[in-house]
Amino acid sequence: MDRRAFLRSAVAAGLSSATVPSLAAQFAALTEVNTSIEAVTGNRTEIEIERAAVEELSASLRGNLLMPGNAAYEKARKVLNSGIDKHPAFVVQPTGATDVRKAVTFARERDMLLAVKCGGHSYAGKSTCNGGMQLDLSTLRHARVDTARRIAHVAGGSLLGELDRESMAVGLVTTAGTVSHTGVGGLTTAGGFGRVGRRFGLALDNLRSVDVVTADGQLRHASADENPDLFWAVRGGGGNFGVVTNFEFQLHPMQRTVVGGDILFPVSMLREVYEIWREYGAVASNDLYCDVYTGSLMEGADAIVGFHVCWSGPENKAEKVLAPLRSLGEPILDSVKAWDYVDLQRSADNTEPRNDASYMKAGFINDVPDSLIDAIENGIEPRDRRAIFLYCQHSGGIIGQVGATDTAFAHRKSLANMFLIVQWPNEDEAAGHINYIKNYWRSLEHATDGYYTVDTSTESREVRHANYQVNFPRLMELKKRYDPTNLFRLNANINPAAG
Repeated sequence: MDRRAFLRSAVAAGLSSATVPSLAAQFAALTEVNTSIEAVTGNRTEIEIERAAVEELSASLRGNLLMPGNAAYEKARKVLNSGIDKHPAFVVQPTGATDVRKAVTFARERDMLLAVKCGGHSYAGKSTCNGGMQLDLSTLRHARVDTARRIAHVAGGSLLGELDRESMAVGLVTTAGTVSHTGVGGLTTAGGFGRVGRRFGLALDNLRSVDVVTADGQLRHASADENPDLFWAVRGGGGNFGVVTNFEFQLHPMQRTVVGGDILFPVSMLREVYEIWREYGAVASNDLYCDVYTGSLMEGADAIVGFHVCWSGPENKAEKVLAPLRSLGEPILDSVKAWDYVDLQRSADNTEPRNDASYMKAGFINDVPDSLIDAIENGIEPRDRRAIFLYCQHSGGIIGQVGATDTAFAHRKSLANMFLIVQWPNEDEAAGHINYIKNYWRSLEHATDGYYTVDTSTESREVRHANYQVNFPRLMELKKRYDPTNLFRLNANINPAAG
């Protein structure tokens, strides 16, 4: 029943008894039970929000508003890193841009802490929060391909697998990460690496336009011709400028079959593997994506080192292209084969942590000095109940041919995105594992030049701001214009109060 109708019927019931105390008692019953919801502001100040206001928001939505105690709330609040366990005051699941506008307006008017969740991949748990509103975009998903124009229209809460599946069905592709259940929003607004990124550029380089709900609750279309400053900022400024409800991507013709897989060696060959990659990775064809990584599993198995490759050029040239990587001798595993591209994109889905806690540090590297190889080799400490992965995700190619100021993403000269991850069972004490990875990272950090904003834990304001490099002054100006109260702060945040 509508709340106002319920109130009217309660009043009518009270009047029919012809006694004022009865009427007062019924109003007391309505107002004294669960009259407010405990929440926090963006600055973590405790506030109370009238339940009636939340009910009114819920009634205005086509989507869902989920409160604690609801099974759907428990599912929505969780993120991929199971070491993150936060409890929003409530969760909004929009079905369209209008719902997003209503939720953003509600949060802004109450200065309420706001978290935006797409795929939930943030290692630092930025897509959930304690005591704020979580805007869960999992109900805002679809991908539609315009074959004639070679354009994909992708809803803001979509996962990358939906984009790959729909575009490759008609022989088209764009850069879309390496794990299919990654959210399109977080990946694209921060940069967007992937197996065809060296050939076609970052995901954000392939954006034609976006629709964004900004902090004032307005829905703005942004492209090279309309709101071009906002379009520039969204491409690399992450979630600082609003909630993207629709992405329009440029697509490219590509055959479905690619050649990919892993070539693994014992960790005793770490130096040889990284030296080959250092020489070859910088000069390889743009059609070759080649990561280098080392790591060990939680069960205490021997550490390994190797390459992960994807060759999207002519299949008959793959053997020659991959020959330098195989020149080190007999690997312990060579899984390289012809793949359906969509299947290869999904092949790492189950390697993402779901039942274990994890922590990450990350940074871009522009080269691979001997001192970095030394530090990688010296830092690996395989042991039971701890998994370690050090991964250098291949950059360069077309990515490096875009100017540092052409988009808000400034890290164009990088050879790779290097990230260091530790995983451990949830029941273990986290501090020992986190301290290990922080100490290990200190030995690697000298070789880095900024970091990928979707990968790393929260840093100081000064570090975050410096990470935007030459683009920071313009980003600060636009943050003050589009989000002066810093409503969108759970990200690699540009704090408008700091400049």
